[in-house]
Amino acid sequence: MEAVFTVGLTGGIGSGKSAAAGCFRALGVNVVDADWAARVVVQPGQPALEKIAGHFGAGILLDSGELDRAKLRQRIFEDSDERRWLENLLHPLIREEILRALQNGTGPYGILESPLLIESGQYKLVNRICVVDLPEELQVQRASERDRNDPAQIRKIMAAQLSRNERLAKADDVLDNSGPPERLKTQVESLHRKYLQMAQAQR
Repeated sequence: MEAVFTVGLTGGIGSGKSAAAGCFRALGVNVVDADWAARVVVQPGQPALEKIAGHFGAGILLDSGELDRAKLRQRIFEDSDERRWLENLLHPLIREEILRALQNGTGPYGILESPLLIESGQYKLVNRICVVDLPEELQVQRASERDRNDPAQIRKIMAAQLSRNERLAKADDVLDNSGPPERLKTQVESLHRKYLQMAQAQR
């Protein structure tokens, strides 16, 4: 099978990555969400969930048999060795799921929407990196309004992610989301035309 021309779409918390992905979807592009793939591989019945329960104990599961994400997040946040163990188990499985979804999608090219595109190494699956960017103060404001979260908590999450400058240094394309939604939509449409040409040239 020939590789699908794929753009990695990323941005920090509150950057508007999902809004940008929605604009691409509206144009008929196949958008694969890395968070969706991460949920699929730990569904009940999947081998990964059995391994996680075996490693962390049955208490890591909810009464429904599903993964208790909050409890797992807490465990790996407190222990970097446990986080590495989990990443070694899940990252290859998530990668397979993403590749399958990109390959099976319809549309002129694919978008991989991933908050940790660069940190997780998923950028190796894409032809270009598109970063949704805005000033950090605006990022904090939008994320805290959206999640009804304390700005200090948002800053803590941002500190655990790549810095704005590091992300921009990796970008092939940048969507400036500091303005109104219409401006983001116009920028996406412009990039879409560019990506169509690139995808065509790759065939």
